[in-house]
Amino acid sequence: MREDLLAVINDEKRVITENIERKYLSDNLERRQGTAGALVFPVSTEEVSGILKYAYDNNLPVTPRGAGTNLVGSTIPSGNGIVLDLSLMNHILELDKETFTATVEPGVILEDFQSYVEEQGLFYPPDPGEKKATIGGNISTNAGGMRAVKYGVTKDYVMGLELVLADGTVVQAGSKNRKDTSGLNIKDIVVGSEGTLAVITKCILKLIPKPQESVSVLVGFDSLKSGIESVRKIINANLNPTAIEFIERKVVQLGEEFLQLEFPEKKSEAYILLTFDGNKREIDDHIEALKTVAKDSGAITVLTLEDKETAARVWKIRGVLVRAVEAVSEQEPLDIVVPINKIDTFVNFVNELEKKSGMRMISFGHAGDGNVHLCVVRGDRDDYTWEKELDENLEILYRKATELGGLVSGEHGIGLSKQKYLKEVTNPVNLALMKSIKSSFDKKNILNAGISYNV
Repeated sequence: MREDLLAVINDEKRVITENIERKYLSDNLERRQGTAGALVFPVSTEEVSGILKYAYDNNLPVTPRGAGTNLVGSTIPSGNGIVLDLSLMNHILELDKETFTATVEPGVILEDFQSYVEEQGLFYPPDPGEKKATIGGNISTNAGGMRAVKYGVTKDYVMGLELVLADGTVVQAGSKNRKDTSGLNIKDIVVGSEGTLAVITKCILKLIPKPQESVSVLVGFDSLKSGIESVRKIINANLNPTAIEFIERKVVQLGEEFLQLEFPEKKSEAYILLTFDGNKREIDDHIEALKTVAKDSGAITVLTLEDKETAARVWKIRGVLVRAVEAVSEQEPLDIVVPINKIDTFVNFVNELEKKSGMRMISFGHAGDGNVHLCVVRGDRDDYTWEKELDENLEILYRKATELGGLVSGEHGIGLSKQKYLKEVTNPVNLALMKSIKSSFDKKNILNAGISYNV
């Protein structure tokens, strides 16, 4: 295999067939390790095409990956195939201010891209928690994040893609045009497909003007129910917040202990954390209106975080919660999504299940779009007990989310970790359609062969 791959990539440093590092055979959690015959680092569409043609002709599985920040096993390879690492395809190819677009390679890191366009007075709104993920990875999972309530998710900013199909064919899907009803939207089918349909080699992304200012507000309540009820009133009042997060006090304490930092308000049982952006007058008007809505909703406190250091501290505590849990114990990270009026119902169900099962469960997330991030904590369970009880509780959680009109995943994807649960709660007709689409893109099933659309 090595000589054949070197015929495509004429650089021995970018073709590895022995002693492949563990991180390239796993995901960000590194609990499950796959197998592969080769690890390659292409730097061009031509090299990606050549690698895929070789793999297709020889029936070798191919697993695309970027920064490896995935949490559900989407980057875990199997068999004696090829791990296709796109991290060296990391160039911003064009910034077109006349069309408000940027064309980038898939290995560009999200935080680097956001910084670059903001220096140019522009703004790329998708803002998932993992800022060191790649743009290609964000597109592959249709990443959302905290700003989704105002700006939408990654798919809303993907205007065009250059794709390489499983057999090496290069396809252009979408363009810089803002409207397109010229046939089926291939681009949107690929967004969120977790590398199972095609390999992304170029991305045309929509940009918007950079907001002048951004201010956060922390609202405290005596219960999560009161906090979640306020969210509907905030949205209905047309206050247009950029982000609306919910956190219970018991969860905030984990972040405080982990970072040795303090929240500016400790009397409340639950918090709604909001950000407003735009011009100063618009922000001030919305914050004043928020105070009225919050008072009518029974808020204990409304704290405008005008001090930049205080605001940064609050968001730092919010952003570190998964790591804070991981520092205490192994945990299974979930990203269940439910209708926004069912968040408190679901979180209260989680709290009751925690008491009943004895398994610690820590929830927080995006109140504006119903995305509940949930850490199911292992504690001191041995391997057998952990796997058994985790599976039992996940079945209960996903079943309850479905009962409430929710879904298995809001932004992490399905990967290997959620296949079983997706199958249990998804209409067989939908699963059959997914398989049919997969087959039309990849007849030999070589791209990320083990995940999602083959359950």
